[in-house]
Amino acid sequence: MATDIRAKLSNLSFSAQKVRLVVDVVRGKPVVEAMNTLKFMTQGSAAPVGKLLASAVANAEENFGISRDDLYVYQIFADEAPTRKWRRFGARGRFKPILRRSSHVSVILRERE
Repeated sequence: MATDIRAKLSNLSFSAQKVRLVVDVVRGKPVVEAMNTLKFMTQGSAAPVGKLLASAVANAEENFGISRDDLYVYQIFADEAPTRKWRRFGARGRFKPILRRSSHVSVILRERE
């Protein structure tokens, strides 16, 4: 039975659509390779996702005694979080809504068989 190592990042201030572009790159990769990939990505959401992955690896090493070389990214996904609605007033008394979207990111690591 493979143990799942989980980590969750709530209320990341990037939209889920933008985070999914980063998350899709590392899904299924070995953890060390995924962390190196995230380190050199130019997207803004790559840094927080990298920290989340590092946190999950630290959980695995500390709580389960599993080496980071044996781990791979089993599942990683970004869900929508609550949207903050801001207002800006436009020309001729009109109202321009601004939606500040955010996301929840979850990662599940597993040990290679």
